[in-house]
Amino acid sequence: MNSSEHSPVGKAAGGVGKPGRPPVFLMIDKLETGGSERQFVFAARVLRSANYEVELGCMRHTGPFLEGLGNVAEFNLGGSFLARRAPRAYWTLAQHLRGRRIAIAHSFDFYSNLMMIPIARASGIPVVIGSHRQIGDLLTRKQFWAQAMCFRLCDRVVCNSCAAASRLLAHGLPERRLAVIGNGLPDEAFAQAEPALPRRPNVVRVGMIARMNHPVKNHPAFLRAAAELARRQPMVEFLLAGDGPLRPELERLAVRLGLNGRVLFLGDRRDIPAVLAALDILVVPSCSESFSNVILEAMAAGVPVVATRVGGTPELVWEGETGLLVPAGSDEALAAAMERFLAQPSLRLHCSARAREFARTHFACQYARDQYCHLYDTLLGEKGQT
Repeated sequence: MNSSEHSPVGKAAGGVGKPGRPPVFLMIDKLETGGSERQFVFAARVLRSANYEVELGCMRHTGPFLEGLGNVAEFNLGGSFLARRAPRAYWTLAQHLRGRRIAIAHSFDFYSNLMMIPIARASGIPVVIGSHRQIGDLLTRKQFWAQAMCFRLCDRVVCNSCAAASRLLAHGLPERRLAVIGNGLPDEAFAQAEPALPRRPNVVRVGMIARMNHPVKNHPAFLRAAAELARRQPMVEFLLAGDGPLRPELERLAVRLGLNGRVLFLGDRRDIPAVLAALDILVVPSCSESFSNVILEAMAAGVPVVATRVGGTPELVWEGETGLLVPAGSDEALAAAMERFLAQPSLRLHCSARAREFARTHFACQYARDQYCHLYDTLLGEKGQT
């Protein structure tokens, strides 16, 4: 798991398109507009394109990403792992896995890890895979311990960054049990999109794209840095795309900071390429990230990124090459990096080109598909299932 800051995660290997691939079951908690959910949808599509027979499951049949996925079986616990209806959900999941003769069961987030992994193992599924798509610092000690116990039942745990894998190594999970596969990008992420908002002459747009449901995304830091920048740069406009329970508080903060007329709240958006096409700079001020989908999408769209140096972000953003990095918790450094991009259009162009090429060569659809297929084929071979 050793890697330098500038090393891309995940090495591509293996081929695709073998006929008669065995049934795969992918499971997630729900299908809201989040990073793990987006990668769940992406994995389902690329595995189907590689001739895997893909079955999908979730714990809560909710969220906009359900659209277009086809049948997604629900295994609802009724509110908690100890709810009265939970045993029936466990039994139904076990019956589903056995009845479909699933060869590979792969969970995609924390709650589906806790539910699916032990049931798949007890049901005799040949290959069981978990996912660690965060650093782990947002989990309680009990949550981290419970997930770690489940991971010990897995044939592999897929981490989306070297930083996430290192956290599991530090807690005693053997390196042979870990696989690092970075988030993948669909082909449309590289296509030219129509801007969500018309461009305005001489106006530079700086934006943030994140759900407003957790303080870890650190929207207040973006607004404070925006207010500082707005005082010195009259031709800058700020956009926030995303929604959630924190939005009213953030709107009030924008007013207190004097950003009236300078910041637009766009709400929840499914057209992220169009939002990115309306931006000149993307800011990701998170306090914790394993592997940011929105950074990767911005890179594919050629939008320069300012991001905090946390988790797996330095695996994507290289200072002065694919973007700018700042220390977490420093509003001053965030504002200064944003202003540096404003003052140096040539630097923005350089980072845009380098980032777009890096995304295309390391995270495009074909690359991610090859990695999943290589992992699955390797594990099936280890179990004598090929």
